[in-house]
Amino acid sequence: MYFFLSNLSTLDILYVSTTLPKLIYISHTGDHVMSYTGCLAQLYLFLLFGDTECFLLTTMAIDRYVAICFPLHYSLIMSKQVCVLLTFPAWFMASVNASLVTCYAHNLTFYGLVEVKNFFCDIKALLSASISDTTSLRTFITVDAMFVGVFPSCLILASYICIIHTVLKIKSSHGRWKTFSSCSSHITIVVVYFGSAISLYLTNSLTNSLEQDLVLSMMFVTLVPMLNPLVYSLRNKDIIRALRRIIHTKISCLL
Repeated sequence: MYFFLSNLSTLDILYVSTTLPKLIYISHTGDHVMSYTGCLAQLYLFLLFGDTECFLLTTMAIDRYVAICFPLHYSLIMSKQVCVLLTFPAWFMASVNASLVTCYAHNLTFYGLVEVKNFFCDIKALLSASISDTTSLRTFITVDAMFVGVFPSCLILASYICIIHTVLKIKSSHGRWKTFSSCSSHITIVVVYFGSAISLYLTNSLTNSLEQDLVLSMMFVTLVPMLNPLVYSLRNKDIIRALRRIIHTKISCLL
């Protein structure tokens, strides 16, 4: 579990580093201009880290499935070699997918200085700004979103169906709650991340307003990386005790 969490933490740092520094620079200087090469580079890195997180969250669901459904064999099944073998394809498939989408985007035609209606170079915003025929690319993105978003979601759902089936066999209600609570952090992140990503890329551009697209983009670009350390840390008893002391101190000062 901690091997996957370390990958997730590294991924979150890289993920937000592709968009937020430029956003902070724009907010501070008011300079909204980005080069075409820089836009494609940001698009590639954003897709690489975003797709990797989708696949990594799926791998973590499989890890929880093995831990709960086969607890006595967990250390044998989820060895270091298996963890690496599960993580490497996530990065590899994400890099291939990001390369394909970026190559498609590179062939788009734009007229003059283009206004991208988002706070980063998102493929959906680039399609709206292009004067090319984007029908084939929009179809590809929909199919790609099915592969990156829906298929992993189905695997995660199947894992949790098996987990729930196993948890219900536990006779003690305390045991059921303690076992299932070990998945609560992962479920929270999956719902927020996959829900916002699928809502953005699998819905027709006509059904979502610009404001809705911006909110959904902000959710999985900034909210999930911010929630990850917070949600997973709340299961740490030392951090919970420290938070209780801080809250108690604040309340005492107010009173």
